[in-house]
Amino acid sequence: MPRLTLDDLYRFAVPADPSLRPDGGAVAYTLTTVDRDADENRTEVWLAAPGAAPRRLAGGSAARWSPDGRTLAFLRPVDGRPQINLLPMDGGEPVAITSAALGAGAPRWSPDGTRIAFSAPVGPGGRAPDADAPVVIDRLEYKADGTGLLRGMGAHLFVVDVASGETAQVTEGGFFAGEPSWSPDGTRLAFVADMEDERDLETGGAVHTVAPGEQPRRLTGPDLVCTGVWWEGERLVVTATKGGPAGHVRLFTLTPGGVPEEVETGLDRNVMTGAPGYPGAAPALLTGDDLMFCVRDRGCTHLYRAPGERLVPEETSVSGASAAAGRIAYVAATSHSAGDVYLGRPGETPERLTDHALDGVELFTPARRMFTAPDGTQVEGFVLRDENAATPGPLLLDVHGGPHNAWAPVLDGFHLYHQVLAAKGWTVLALNPRASDGYGEDFYTAAVGAWGLADGQDFLAAVDTLVEENVADPGRLAVTGYSYGGYMTCWLTGHTGRFKAAIPGGCVSDLSSMAGTSDLGRLMKVHEWGGDLAAQSPITYVSEVTTPTLLLHGESDDRCPVGQSEQWFAALRERRVPVRLVRYPGASHLFILNGRPSHRHDYNERIIAWLEQWVSGSPS
Repeated sequence: MPRLTLDDLYRFAVPADPSLRPDGGAVAYTLTTVDRDADENRTEVWLAAPGAAPRRLAGGSAARWSPDGRTLAFLRPVDGRPQINLLPMDGGEPVAITSAALGAGAPRWSPDGTRIAFSAPVGPGGRAPDADAPVVIDRLEYKADGTGLLRGMGAHLFVVDVASGETAQVTEGGFFAGEPSWSPDGTRLAFVADMEDERDLETGGAVHTVAPGEQPRRLTGPDLVCTGVWWEGERLVVTATKGGPAGHVRLFTLTPGGVPEEVETGLDRNVMTGAPGYPGAAPALLTGDDLMFCVRDRGCTHLYRAPGERLVPEETSVSGASAAAGRIAYVAATSHSAGDVYLGRPGETPERLTDHALDGVELFTPARRMFTAPDGTQVEGFVLRDENAATPGPLLLDVHGGPHNAWAPVLDGFHLYHQVLAAKGWTVLALNPRASDGYGEDFYTAAVGAWGLADGQDFLAAVDTLVEENVADPGRLAVTGYSYGGYMTCWLTGHTGRFKAAIPGGCVSDLSSMAGTSDLGRLMKVHEWGGDLAAQSPITYVSEVTTPTLLLHGESDDRCPVGQSEQWFAALRERRVPVRLVRYPGASHLFILNGRPSHRHDYNERIIAWLEQWVSGSPS
């Protein structure tokens, strides 16, 4: 059976965002595929049920069942903007019921099924901003990665009447309202927003409730930085960090007007609600007071029931879940699948409803390994290699982003070069250094104020171990990584000449300039870096770099602006170190996850080519 190739990128079909029908008998989900000819990612709403083959319902995403299970509300583009459509499940075509100027957000049905709430971007005067008008900036929150310059945009809550299509705006003002959740009686909406005057300088977020025609009422104080809220039964379930934005996200409950009470999970783990590159699912009630939620645990994202009962197999990573009628539907990746839909009851073996694994391809399976840093800290990683490959062989150290993210031992549909390199005789080391998620809060915060200084030793210790074990050839070592991984790639090559090739993607090279140009610069400066920015900046040590370096960067990256790569490129070129900068037009920071398929293919291809040029043929 052949091994995976980069062209298999165009064959991946990845499910997400499962929505379980109220009777628990069927699951609507979003399936993302690639249209190679159009160079686009395509999303479709599919339906899966026990005993039946999954079937396509419509183009779109974010499907949500009506309370009676007879209608699906979902997002579908209309004139290039996502709008809420209704699809009758007893037959008929989807009908758009919103016409939001800048597009609508995911639908949320009222308990009686007569209305749908949603959050949507709002431009000045309710219109789309003028792209040619001068941009006047008074606050730091003037741009966002993936959107660009905000030009006075905010985000607010709306409610649309299902029968008439009449839409009313519920909130207004110069803030961003998060996703809404209905109260059980359908009279109020709960949402998270930061409405403080100094919100661009002091990171915050509070739970509010609002009824149409009234002003929002704040329910939480400054001791919690809230990130999400869901009305589950008569109580509100809140995700938040305590005392500031650093540290683990935790679960809290509160009654309207009550004091937040932390949910005892029995786990020293970070709660994951799901975001691009950060799998997870919103908390939900199973039955009675049983609360279902996701946490990251040693790389994988698992589904739990409080207090601390894992509901899914260990070597899986969950990227969406839904509960109804005592059942759970979830999407999970495994070592052989980038994602499939499962349905089951707590304590029982779930049924796999889909089969989206790549057919006709033999895959390498990552092996868990523990490594010991010089200070005695235990660090976990995943080693991908062909056990029949000649040893010692070339080694690629790959550093994840975040830094509060984590590699997982499941099929990675984005870093395809891992599988391709393993087929070429390489060993790929995907390490979770201190600051990674899934190993406890002390580990999670271990590099705060000490990027490079605290975590750099973890990588070199792991590489040394594989060299000592005769797995890695010390003369054929390379390093790559994206975002924080790009930062660490630059950092390591400024502190050792052992690597024969380096490939920083979406990199960070200068924390001082990053603090003033990133859309999250202020948050990172205050709550992540702190201390001496120069001491933590790779650019401080660039005079020591001799490693041939390939820089890959999105042209429209507002998270780690392209100037970070420009600085590194210029410094290396002036010193006549072999260096190349590749810029991807229109690409945001997340383009390696959701950008143009051709860009994602090119990114993988260039990594392999650079390694073959500078490492594969190097003498041992």
